[in-house]
Amino acid sequence: MVDLTDIVSYANDLLTIDRIDDYCPNGLQIEGKRSVERIVSGVTASQDLIDEAVHRKADILLVHHGYFWKNEDARIVGIKKQRIEKLLANEISLLAYHLPLDVHPLYGNNIQLAKVFGWEPEEIKSDDEMLPLVRTALLDRAWNGADLAAHIGQCLQRSPLHIKAERPIHRVAWCTGAAQAEIATAVALGVDAYITGEVSEPTVHEAREYGIHFFAAGHHATERYGVQALGEIIAKQFNIDCQFVDCDNPV
Repeated sequence: MVDLTDIVSYANDLLTIDRIDDYCPNGLQIEGKRSVERIVSGVTASQDLIDEAVHRKADILLVHHGYFWKNEDARIVGIKKQRIEKLLANEISLLAYHLPLDVHPLYGNNIQLAKVFGWEPEEIKSDDEMLPLVRTALLDRAWNGADLAAHIGQCLQRSPLHIKAERPIHRVAWCTGAAQAEIATAVALGVDAYITGEVSEPTVHEAREYGIHFFAAGHHATERYGVQALGEIIAKQFNIDCQFVDCDNPV
């Protein structure tokens, strides 16, 4: 068995959470039992994932999307009460990492998604110690939009929404999750296509007016990989069991 505080300290240090200003607390959000034998990981701390963590007798639930977001209702009522109540009743700790898991250079969502797509992220030329959210890659050849859409769909097992452009695709940018508002950042980086998880109504017009391909590949689908990688490295470090559970989400 491993002490909970050792795992929390290791993950916090690994993801350098103190250096990142986020919309939620990162690290231990709900404290459960002190000794840990098994971790269940997943994208979002939904009721389905909590139920699965209980079924698998997890001691820690490790997620990308946890609780206590800025500007949300702070009361523990309704759905939030039901979720937290079940975690506490089963002494399961909730460990959540949001932006620190997006930007991490080894285990982050953006880096892990690049591996899924078979791309090598370009080096960051900046004096800033923190990696940016939007990353870029030079493709091995010129792709057309339909072929890249098919590649994304095959890799993620989910067909993306594709806003088409006329240009061939030599260089791409991407940012996992709900990063459609970063399309201007991607354009400024000189890319031919931008990939993220979600789309908003203005995004379609912006993509057409910028003249770049835009792909909305799914918030959940693009963010499955960072938390898996983090869970695996924690499991390896402490020689404990970690099981990833993929609760399907079409968004």
